[in-house]
Amino acid sequence: MIYPYKDKWPQIDDTVFIADGVVVTGDVSIREKTSLWFNTVIRGDVAPTVIGKNVNIQDNSVLHQSPNNPLILEDGVTIGHQCILHSCVIKKNALIGMGSTILDTAEIGEGAFIGAGSFVSQGKKIPPRTLAFGRPAKVIRKLTDEDLMEMDRIRREYVEKGQYYKEVMKARSGKKKD
Repeated sequence: MIYPYKDKWPQIDDTVFIADGVVVTGDVSIREKTSLWFNTVIRGDVAPTVIGKNVNIQDNSVLHQSPNNPLILEDGVTIGHQCILHSCVIKKNALIGMGSTILDTAEIGEGAFIGAGSFVSQGKKIPPRTLAFGRPAKVIRKLTDEDLMEMDRIRREYVEKGQYYKEVMKARSGKKKD
């Protein structure tokens, strides 16, 4: 469901895949070939939410903000299942593992990987191309070329799956009912 909040309607590119159960409301912009998976909630009713292209936000994730602190996901970001993102910045091609929470003004560097179940506290900066893990998250090591290739594979597969499902839904809606 797409809802306005006051005078703000979400701005969503036509190529975005939106699965059943997704809610997007308010000052939200979403760019090309992004996929929003089942039961995700993205609210832009406090500050803007800006989502780049080729981003995937997986099932049951929640995105929100605090006043005057936007939530920004740059191009190519992967957000795992059941993540909570609040007024943070996720740089290009970063991956946030399943069940992780990223709080206000935290910044996840370009190509960084946050391990599943991690907690990134308010204002924490995770350097580019590093693996951070834990509660609270701590940098464990630099990412290898193999790690980065695997993150790229995941990203590409979600872009492809999102576009596949978008076509299936378009074909399904075009069929006449008996």
